[in-house]
Amino acid sequence: ETYQEWGWSMFRAYEMFCKLPTGGYSVLSTVTSVPPVLGGKMESFWLAETLKYFFLLFSKPSVVPLDQWVFNTEAHPLPRR
Repeated sequence: ETYQEWGWSMFRAYEMFCKLPTGGYSVLSTVTSVPPVLGGKMESFWLAETLKYFFLLFSKPSVVPLDQWVFNTEAHPLPRR
């Protein structure tokens, strides 16, 4: 539950500061100002990894049983042996 609260705070921050009106999300070129300065690109790992981890964080544990699967650093599921 604590991790879900932290994850929800992170997701809301992405929505507030990184979401583009034309669609997608931008990197931040600096976080030392409010609002932060957008960097003008969306990293591929945002879709491939970050959103996947958000999905898993808020899914029921039965979606991907962690006694059967493990994730590498790029969020690819690998079967446990």
